[in-house]
Amino acid sequence: MRLIYLVHDLDDAAIWRRVQMLRAGGAEVTLAGFQRSARPLPEPALILGHTANGKMAQRALSVLKALPGLAKRFPTLQETDVIIARNLEMLALGAVLKRRAPAVRLVYELLDVHRLLSGNGPASKAIRAIEAAALKSASGLLYSSEGFKRGHPQPFEKLAPHLCLIENKPLALEPAQLSTRTRPLEGPLQIGWNGILRCRWSLDTLDELTRNAPGHFRVKMRGRPALDQLPDFHERVAANPDLEFGGPYSAPDDLDEIYDAVDLAWLIDRYEAGENSDWLLPNRLYEGCLHGAVPVVLSGTEVARRTETLGIGVQVAEPSSASVAQAFTDLSNADLQKLRQAVAAKPRSTWEAGHAECRALVSWLADLPTLGAPRSDATHLREAQS
Repeated sequence: MRLIYLVHDLDDAAIWRRVQMLRAGGAEVTLAGFQRSARPLPEPALILGHTANGKMAQRALSVLKALPGLAKRFPTLQETDVIIARNLEMLALGAVLKRRAPAVRLVYELLDVHRLLSGNGPASKAIRAIEAAALKSASGLLYSSEGFKRGHPQPFEKLAPHLCLIENKPLALEPAQLSTRTRPLEGPLQIGWNGILRCRWSLDTLDELTRNAPGHFRVKMRGRPALDQLPDFHERVAANPDLEFGGPYSAPDDLDEIYDAVDLAWLIDRYEAGENSDWLLPNRLYEGCLHGAVPVVLSGTEVARRTETLGIGVQVAEPSSASVAQAFTDLSNADLQKLRQAVAAKPRSTWEAGHAECRALVSWLADLPTLGAPRSDATHLREAQS
């Protein structure tokens, strides 16, 4: 299968994980998209322009600039079987390419629901109208969380039943031996907050938690703080001895060390509370549980529904510092040991994708009908593995 993968951020490690997955499943992949930094890419890709994180107007302008002569930049377009468009701006470009190659099947990859898609104002309505128009060219939908169906039903209704659930699991084509957790259950309760650190509520809450009980809790943070959202991040960390920031990390190389140093993995995110933050299943769920950390989730969110179904994790009743303090203060060492054992008892495939999921994904793409052909039953990767 020959495939074009259109992406909005070539610097995102998840993009390259998906490329790996498609290739492992047997697809020949041409990668194209926009870049947000000057860092070298892991391998050559067709760069359509440069954008900036969060600047939607600038990103939209970059897409418009890429339109003239777009098809000419893909000399093998007529021989391509599938175009995957990651996020809405790439779907717009994919629809343009499909008009030049009608036999190509266009797939929309929905991994986040931007607040502009879920609002009620004129801008949100205009964006949804653009999405609806672009969806007329699409044959299928890839999505990472069932929560998106509730939060943003439009693409699911338009493309049902050609839906494929593909969760944000780490990819392990040659599974490494995971180390046995060695951190003893003693001293302060260690809480790990990792990844893109952009939630003001989380920073305020964890800062307050540790200040109210000095020496009882320690928060270890790794990743990249979003300084546009948390401009005082480094000052807050420096002023609190129970907050620790260890800088960026490399996944999967550093994950064993990071999660072995903590008891709990902080999965609460209120950056887009009531919207995307409540609907998604974050990477840190899979990475943390794979490496033995107990997830901390907020009741009522999609990730809380998942952990409750699995019988794991610590659930915070409501988004308040008092509820967080109560949930943690009630944890005894015996409770924590049971929570660890519940996570460890889950099959590794719960947290990690392997060859079977790669093959199932490419098989689903190969079976998609060309637009206008009869539609088949919905397909999910979890079902395809069984």
